[in-house]
Amino acid sequence: MLAPVPRRPGRKLLQFDRKLGARFVAGADEAGRGPLAGPLLVAGVLLDYAKLRDHKVRPLACLNDSKKCSEAEREELYRAVLGCAERVVVRAVPSSQIDRVGLHRSNLAAMRDILSELSPPAEVCLVDGFRLGPLAPEHRAVVNGDEKSAAIAAASIVAKVTRDRMMRRIDALYPAYGFSSHVGYITPTHTAVVREVGPSEIHRRSWRARAYMTDDELAELVRAESA
Repeated sequence: MLAPVPRRPGRKLLQFDRKLGARFVAGADEAGRGPLAGPLLVAGVLLDYAKLRDHKVRPLACLNDSKKCSEAEREELYRAVLGCAERVVVRAVPSSQIDRVGLHRSNLAAMRDILSELSPPAEVCLVDGFRLGPLAPEHRAVVNGDEKSAAIAAASIVAKVTRDRMMRRIDALYPAYGFSSHVGYITPTHTAVVREVGPSEIHRRSWRARAYMTDDELAELVRAESA
């Protein structure tokens, strides 16, 4: 029986960027839109396609959307991106700012700042999903961009790995919540702890999280929604 052929999704993503006809391509993406706790992490990656040739580009052959990679694959790709990228920029948006400014507005502002820092030399700036408004450098919104563009996929890897590492370090400060396992996302265990001891300083308060509610409050909400 023949051995399975290794996946090389990065080749298609790299081809997408090369077809843009630019030497310097920047991609931006984020991790942490959905968690109950912890920061939003936004990353930007600048690739120099004049240098990404032969052996220098091979580490990116397995590049993919971070959501489609295992933790071990993300860690390996993270090292590959840092080794191949011309520049990498990250911004951590704390929960306090998310509560004060709003998640989406905070995300747009962080992406604008990152692309401004990468341009120039970036000739083309790509963002996953949506436009950033007139204050941002000239950019292109690519729907499902982390599945199409190498620069965006690289940013998604950097954002996800950086945020997960941050949350595992934060676990030492708030050991009751289990951040080392769920990195702030909503799980039954996480929800149970928050209901028992209350939210920590890094939990987001700006949205009506059911995890914060007592059983009586949740039952009342369910009744109101079904009325």
